[in-house]
Amino acid sequence: MTAGPTAPRPPRQQPAGQRRKRGALWPTVVIVLVLVAAFVGLTQLYTDVLWYDQLGYLSVFFTENATKIAIFVVSAVLVAALMFGSLFLAYRSRPITAESIVDDNLRRYQEALEPVRKIVMIVVPVLFGLFAASTAMTQWDTVLLFLNQEPFGQEDPQFGLDLGFYVFTLPFLRFLIGFLVSAILLAGVAGILMHYVYGGIRITERGLSTTRASRVHLGVLAALFLLLQAANFWLDRYSTLQSTSGEWTGALYTDVNAVIPTKAILAAAALIVAVLFVVASFVGRWRLPVIGTAMLLVVAVVAGGIYPWIVQRFQVLPTEQALESQYIERNIQLTRSAYGLDAAEVMPYDATTQTEQGALRQDTETTSNIRLLDPNVVSSAFSQLQQFRPYYQFPDTLNVDRYEIDGEVQDTVIATRELNPDQNQGWYNQHVVYTHGYGVVAAYGSRVEADGKPQFMQSGIPSRGVISDDYEPRIYFGENSPMYSIVGGGEGDEPLELDRPQTAGDEAGDAKTTFAGNGGPSIGNFFNRLAYGIKFQSSDLLLSDAVRPESQILYDRDPRERIEKVAPYLTVDGAPYPAIIDGQVQWIVDAYTTSDAYPYSTPSVLEEATQDTQTAQGAAATLPPERVNYIRNSVKATVNAYDGSVSLYAWDDQDPVLKAWQNVFPDTLKPYSEMSAELMAHVRYPQDMFKVQRELLNRYHVTDPNSFYQNDDVWSVPNDPTQDSEVALPPYYLSMRMPGEEEANFSLTTSFIPQQSETGNTRNVMYGYLSANSDAGTGEDGVKSEEYGTLRLLELPRSSVVPGPGQAQNLFNSDTDVSTELNLLRQGASEVINGNLLTLPAGGGMLYVQPVYVQSSGDAAYPTLRRVLVGFGEEVGFAPTLEEALDEVFGGDSGAQTSAGAGVNDAEAQSPDGEAPADGEAPAGGGLDDALREANRAIQESEQALADGDWTAYGEAQQRLQDALERALEAEGVVDPEAEGALAPEQPAEEPAG
Repeated sequence: MTAGPTAPRPPRQQPAGQRRKRGALWPTVVIVLVLVAAFVGLTQLYTDVLWYDQLGYLSVFFTENATKIAIFVVSAVLVAALMFGSLFLAYRSRPITAESIVDDNLRRYQEALEPVRKIVMIVVPVLFGLFAASTAMTQWDTVLLFLNQEPFGQEDPQFGLDLGFYVFTLPFLRFLIGFLVSAILLAGVAGILMHYVYGGIRITERGLSTTRASRVHLGVLAALFLLLQAANFWLDRYSTLQSTSGEWTGALYTDVNAVIPTKAILAAAALIVAVLFVVASFVGRWRLPVIGTAMLLVVAVVAGGIYPWIVQRFQVLPTEQALESQYIERNIQLTRSAYGLDAAEVMPYDATTQTEQGALRQDTETTSNIRLLDPNVVSSAFSQLQQFRPYYQFPDTLNVDRYEIDGEVQDTVIATRELNPDQNQGWYNQHVVYTHGYGVVAAYGSRVEADGKPQFMQSGIPSRGVISDDYEPRIYFGENSPMYSIVGGGEGDEPLELDRPQTAGDEAGDAKTTFAGNGGPSIGNFFNRLAYGIKFQSSDLLLSDAVRPESQILYDRDPRERIEKVAPYLTVDGAPYPAIIDGQVQWIVDAYTTSDAYPYSTPSVLEEATQDTQTAQGAAATLPPERVNYIRNSVKATVNAYDGSVSLYAWDDQDPVLKAWQNVFPDTLKPYSEMSAELMAHVRYPQDMFKVQRELLNRYHVTDPNSFYQNDDVWSVPNDPTQDSEVALPPYYLSMRMPGEEEANFSLTTSFIPQQSETGNTRNVMYGYLSANSDAGTGEDGVKSEEYGTLRLLELPRSSVVPGPGQAQNLFNSDTDVSTELNLLRQGASEVINGNLLTLPAGGGMLYVQPVYVQSSGDAAYPTLRRVLVGFGEEVGFAPTLEEALDEVFGGDSGAQTSAGAGVNDAEAQSPDGEAPADGEAPAGGGLDDALREANRAIQESEQALADGDWTAYGEAQQRLQDALERALEAEGVVDPEAEGALAPEQPAEEPAG
């Protein structure tokens, strides 16, 4: 019989090998992708190991990551085991029932679940375990601090426990109990679902039906949950000392007399109910545990919420000041201790506003060091005068330090000449040729050249100066380094790195060099090249012949970033600064240990507390939005600008938090006794910690609890009057002698004014002045000054009429003579720039000094000092030199001794040979100062002539004004003195009748 045309054709057989080949394609692709991802991840881990190992901090990497892995594994296993155990017990104890009893929906659930039940019982717990563990591992520092804690040696005023309990133990117990509560809840939910699906828990018309096995299972879990809640209630008693829910931080009257007792009652009640659940799970009678649970909830609401509210509302508020006084005192004492304010020396300072001749005669050490060079302004002057090549740059804000020159300590404005990566194009140029900056440039802070330019003490290429003629000038590690650079080579290898311009005998050429230090991991072998090629997503690292067998790769080169990686437990200050120390350029970086668990201490948000003009302009890095209530400048760190080596010094070796971290990382911190005398001489008080302290002192300068309660003496940090935006005035480094001190020291200073209202009508007068001694050096290796870090607070009378910074700036701006001369300086498209407003206690009052710079228009323009503004009380001085300005304020003779070059010399600046003309000889072209004075007189005479209607006198005065302006502009180099009609005299718009 033959098949017809419509007969079905037999299926076409496919070779078995071909089917297997097609079926294996997707698994193969998945496996390959997983292997590639794993390899990429391993290369990241491998490069991290190379980086830490080269720097000598591999133990930090292993300890941190080993702790994270251990927490992750333990947490994942614990959660997964509890969930799996709960699912397994629920399934194993499932009831054996007739099919007619099982609900149709449940039967369908069972049928759908049964084929994949074993997989679900493993996969679901593992997934939840991994998720919970990824959260738990972030608490690695909490676990390590608990395991390595050190006592504070100080007890809390409520429970008499060492403060270390609150800083180290309580956070760990909170974390542990919170994690266990989550694990028990997950296990309970998993058990309930499994019991329900397999009939251990059934909802019937008569209510909820449960098997004995499900009751025991869930009853034990409920008891465990309640035991953990009892522990939570008990710990809540201690947490009241960290509470910020009240008007003041810590346990207040209501907490001590209502909350703490009720938390103890709730803990006991939860413990009793937990026992009832265990008993009921075996007996099968749930009435008592249900009633106990309901009562626990009622007690938690009434005793935990309503009762404290009643006590607060009807007992505390009517007599709040009396009842809260002792708790406010606790808050004041422990807040001041937590922020290091308790050792501040407070001195009444009845500042005068009256000026008299010779008033500054006793303040020679202060007036001779007044800094006229503003590090926030003169960066462009450094760039125009010392940059030399477009591939170099200076930071927008320079640093202030001090150096001993010829036996005298000189305040110094200093910066490194770093590389400008944006100027270089192409991979080879960016990563092989242009690898480093060159040299340190420093200028005297208290003096300038005769024409207002910075007077450099260290400059040029090669770098020379009074600081050092023999130091390593190459800057491979800094704040503006390339992402990575390929450096180094073997003997005989051709130098590839551009070193510096102007080689000997070939001023138009550039010298080449080869990095000779140990600054980065080796990249000479193929595997390392491949690993870093993946890390930086660059095929050039594999293909370029610039990568040689002895090559190294430098990356993570910012000083702050390096410190944060090798010491992840520290908060790093936002303003590293360079110094030439022992023949090397070192970045000095301050770092802090912090905590948010110190009892009774008011918390502060670091990002908010440290904001000021410098952070707003990007001159200093902003600290993280970390909430802390304890801070110590426990570590001083250095980063070598040539090879990137990092040294951490335990500066505050009595800090218990630092001691705990030293137990964790025992070989990473050196004692400060290993610091050289030269390094000690450049250590300074850290800016960010000082900002946090001054923010707290706005309120916590008050130590009397009654006055603190009344809030009648709150201060503010003044806004920066040189800026339009409302940002805080930054603290300033100055060499000065505070009243009551025997000698001057390098200090960090700030001012306080009354708390400012939103209406802006509050008086801007001085209420306080804070200085921190920043001189740590003693001239001996490893010995720091006992005076270092001393806070001295001058408190002015509350009836003070001493102008605050804002009022002083307003006096400067509104002074007729000053505004007239400033307007003249603005002629010819020149810009007048007000420098930093410095505040100094001198002459029995508060002295304000502000440098005034002029910058002409054009791409190559830079600011030069032209005038100095001085204010004392209501008196204002404005002159080319600091000495002249002080004399104007203090009756013609201030008695002050100022630094040579503290201001400009118009006559000397315009003499062809740079020297002042002989006595009686007029300077060429006329001096700027004389021209401005003549112009000022001409304006006043013009106004008077105009008021009198004397047009002849008006025309003569206008002609004198024109001549004076032309001489002033000629002195500034703005106009050609021979250009006809450079300025036309102003004419009245219309001659009045009569």
